[in-house]
Amino acid sequence: MVLRPYTSADLEEILTLFYETVHTVNARDYTPPQLDAWAPRTADRARWDRTLREHTSLVAVENGQILGFGDMDATGYLDRLYVHKDHQRQGIATALCDALEAAVPAPVLTTHASITARPFFARRGYTVLHARQVERFGVVMTNYAMEKRR
Repeated sequence: MVLRPYTSADLEEILTLFYETVHTVNARDYTPPQLDAWAPRTADRARWDRTLREHTSLVAVENGQILGFGDMDATGYLDRLYVHKDHQRQGIATALCDALEAAVPAPVLTTHASITARPFFARRGYTVLHARQVERFGVVMTNYAMEKRR
């Protein structure tokens, strides 16, 4: 597996990975309406591409397939971290997170972790600041504001 910077040519594969992963992996913690609100079938491609280009964004690739991706902004906010539904628990999220945390020199790292991802971040030393009720497209779901101080 190789980690490399995101390019706009990765967008379609990343959006498919995001949709399929949320609707599969996160289904144990969220309802179908919540999954649809979180990862709708259609995405704002221009916004995704713009933010991925503006942030430090990495993709994990093996044999030409994107296995995961993540991005962190200059303040240390980890915006997205997703691993392909068929490649969970193989160290991909850890490798992406290690590289993103090393690349951004912020003194405090933050994220909004899903119920599903909360244990992963806790193992990495992130602490829960508070639970949040987030509304997307009229649907409310829970996630957690978490931080890691260096």
